[in-house]
Amino acid sequence: MSIVRTALPLVLLTSVLTGCAGLQKTDWPKCAAVGGVGGAALGAIESSSWAGWGALVGGTMAAAYCYVHGDGDEDGDGVPDSRDKCPGTPRGVQVDANGCPPEPVAAPVVEEVVVVKEETIVIRDVHFAFDSDKLTANDKQRLNVIAERLRQESASARLTVTGHTDSVGSDTYNQRLSDKRAHSVVRYLVESGVPQASFVSVSGMGESQPVADNKTADGRAQNRRTEIKIQR
Repeated sequence: MSIVRTALPLVLLTSVLTGCAGLQKTDWPKCAAVGGVGGAALGAIESSSWAGWGALVGGTMAAAYCYVHGDGDEDGDGVPDSRDKCPGTPRGVQVDANGCPPEPVAAPVVEEVVVVKEETIVIRDVHFAFDSDKLTANDKQRLNVIAERLRQESASARLTVTGHTDSVGSDTYNQRLSDKRAHSVVRYLVESGVPQASFVSVSGMGESQPVADNKTADGRAQNRRTEIKIQR
């Protein structure tokens, strides 16, 4: 019986302290309650009159042990210091299970699509037959490339076609020739699959809008052109 009286208090005291060791400092009231019950039990083993003193001593010892050896939470984020990988987190900041603020989610990068509202295709290597608005085989090959390009435009794109000539010949003649050549280009593009409704204007400007000097062969070649303006 004496062995039981000696061993049992040690077993109870070890169990109480071991249970408190896994708690936080702020859990000392729980430790005190558990220690008080254990102390009362220990005192009652000796004598019923010792139960009260045992509860007082056991509760005090358990509470003190829990506060001294318990796991703290210095930054008050709800994560014990032993598991807190980010100590010193400001109060009020939301943290994860490791006591660290969640990493900010990077905002998605939105690439702005720049739409060119207006573009002009200048065709200088469509030469037509001499003194004519008829397209040559080489002219058609060149316009096939242009037609493929225009077929990729949206249905809302508006196309304006303007023909230009050099200064050789009279103004009236050049005006009429440039107009006929502009219409000839449009007819071929429509036959190649470009919607007729996309063309909002087809006209000739003759020699009135040169882009180079008509006194040179190279300048005159640059002035003989067809322009297709794309408005999106």
